[in-house]
Order: sequence, then C-alpha cells, then structure tokens
Amino acid sequence: MKRHILLAALLGAILGLSAKTRKAVFVIIDGIPAQTIERLQPPTLMDIARHGRYSRAYCGGEVGAYSQTATISAIGYTNILTGTWVNKHNVRGNGNIEANYNYPTLFRIAKDQSRPVTTAIYSSWTDNRTILLGEGRPETRNLKVDYVFDGYDKDKQHYPDEPGDLHIQKIDGRVCEEAAKCIGTNAPDLNWIYLWYTDDAFHNHGHGQFSDESVMTVDRQLAPVWQAICQREKENDEEWLVIVTTDHGRTVTGKGHGGQTQEERTVWVITNQKRVNRQFHRPTLSHVDINPTICRWMDFQVPRDVEFERDGIPFIGPTDICNLHAETYDKQLNLTWDAQGNSGPATVWISPTNDFAKGGHDEWKQAGQVPARSGSYQIDLSPWPEARTFKIVVQTPATTLTRWLVK
Repeated sequence: MKRHILLAALLGAILGLSAKTRKAVFVIIDGIPAQTIERLQPPTLMDIARHGRYSRAYCGGEVGAYSQTATISAIGYTNILTGTWVNKHNVRGNGNIEANYNYPTLFRIAKDQSRPVTTAIYSSWTDNRTILLGEGRPETRNLKVDYVFDGYDKDKQHYPDEPGDLHIQKIDGRVCEEAAKCIGTNAPDLNWIYLWYTDDAFHNHGHGQFSDESVMTVDRQLAPVWQAICQREKENDEEWLVIVTTDHGRTVTGKGHGGQTQEERTVWVITNQKRVNRQFHRPTLSHVDINPTICRWMDFQVPRDVEFERDGIPFIGPTDICNLHAETYDKQLNLTWDAQGNSGPATVWISPTNDFAKGGHDEWKQAGQVPARSGSYQIDLSPWPEARTFKIVVQTPATTLTRWLVK
C-alpha cells in the first residue's frame, strides 16, 4: 500500500511539474516571399525554426471555387484571425472594409472563454485593432484588448512621413520594442505582432538588395521579442507557442500581389514547436490553419457552430483526416477525404442553410457515420430541392473538415 501511495505521489509531482502555463504569440510580417526567406536565412527567424519547424504554405483559398480569396494584406490577416476564407469573413481589401464579425477572431474566442485570458496587440497599422478585430463594436460584443501598442501610423509628430515610407520601418522597430517589454514583463496569454515595412520595400523596389535589407532589418527588430520569450520560458513556469508568417507572396517582379499566381499564393510558416503533425508538411498547410492551431494549444473551448465554419485544421496535436472534396452526381453528393493511421469513426454533417453568416444558427443534420479510413460518403440531396448552398462537415475525434457546395 505504501508503495502505491509513493508511486501516486511521484506521478502527481511529475504531472505538476509538466503543467506549465501556455502562452501564444503570432507574428505577421507583411509581404515577404518564401524564396526570400529561404535564400537569406534571417538569423532570428531561423533560430525560431531551429527550435521548431519551417514550411511553405498557401494563401488565397481555392482557385476558381467559392473560397478563392485575393492575396491582399488585410484579407490575409483576417484569414489568419478567423480561420476562414473571404466567402465567410468578407474582408475584401485594405479599405472600405465591411468585415462579417459573426465569424469570430482569435481575440473574440479568447475573451469568450470561461477562464480569464489576457490579450495584446502590437501593430504598425491601427486598423488591425479598430476594424479587423472590431474592438469596442457592438458586433464583437464590445471586444476589449488588454494591452494595446499601436497608433504610431497616425502619430505624425513622432513619425512624420518619409520618402519611400521609411517612417514605417521606424514604427516597426517601436512595435517590436514594446512587444519585447510587454511580453517580458506582463506575459499576456494571446499576443499578435504585426510588422509592415517589408511590404512597402517590395512595392517600391521589387526583388533586389533594398528589399533584402528590409527583411534583414525586420529580423533584427524581432530579435528582442524572441529573446524575451526564451527568457520567460527559462525563468517562469511557461510554455510558449510562437508562429511567424506572412500575409501573401508577390508577383514575379516582387512589386505586386493580389492575384492567384503560384508566386502570389505561396507563403511560409515558422513555429518554435518541433512536435508538429503531418498537416504542417502537407501541400494543404495554409493561413486558415493558424487559428485552430492556437486554439488547440491554448485549450480554448470553441462552440460547435464556430468549429463547423473554420476552414483550417491544427498543425499540432493529433489529426487523422484531411483534404475534403465534394461533388454532385445527379441528386447525390459524393464526399471524399484522405485518412491516415488507425483513424476512428467519421461523422458526416450537412446543412442546407447559411444562417450563421447573419448571426443565426444553421440546421445541421447528421447524415451518417462511417469509418474514417473509408475516405468517402454519399448523401442524398433530394430532400432539399430548393437549396443553393450546402455546408458539409466531416468530423472525427481529432479533426473537423469543412466544405461548401455551391450550386
């Protein structure tokens, strides 16, 4: 009996030691092509990758399909924030933005938790907070960010306009300084850092030495933030998830973006976590995987209605299915997906409504259940002859895949 008590106490001590407080920071550095990162090997970004992983990914939704999404900055940020493409979040450019706040951002999800979650934004563009996050708006239930470091783009006294937008590079430096201080001192639970100038450098100069140096400069600016995170992990009972990415690629000259060429759609993702799952190295890795990855890391509870809307899947933790496709054959809907390992049952859901987009709830019907390894399922669509859009979910205990079928 004493031996069992001793073993139980030892196990409890081990579990207690391993239960570190989890924190997350995601960084968006604007408009840096993957080939530039791979060629320059910026020291700070590569150090994060050496601790974890690097992979190319894609943005822009599915070419020619309902989710095709322009490769533009604010759209890319919102893909990441909501885990959805433009057909849902409705951010269609950098100006005149009419976001659909019914698709919650990471910050809304964080604040909807039953436990307190502190949030922080460090941003060279104020609209990230005031418009994309929708801070203080009734539609976001008056979302409040706990630590705010932005507004510098509107501060013409301290950051007057300079030729070639070089004042933005100084603002990026200030943003990184404030992020390093706040993370080092206050350690908010969820942190978003946005850095702007590299996009301006490429717009003005295209591929070349000037743009290369802008990438190396922002890498140096980010170094104190990475050092602060490493220091927090060393000195405090904390475990941090770091994700660094960019919002879009570029045209072949480096000056433009917005279209659907391979160069414009190709982005990259760096994380400090080595234990990624297969999704991280699949061709399907994309912007929309970041939201569910952070939610899983932070153990955020996500309502089913929200989970059934997200277009991505986590790249940490278990995952067993991917790559859902849907096509009709007469009045039948044929679903296929890829399965891996000894995956368990897959439950198939269908909704002929899209009331979620208007703030309502959809009519989800369980169509059936099959072994996930079967990789396919057929649904009779004849009960809904008037429906123009079907929303489909295939769900296992480890993964939720979503897709629309638009007639």
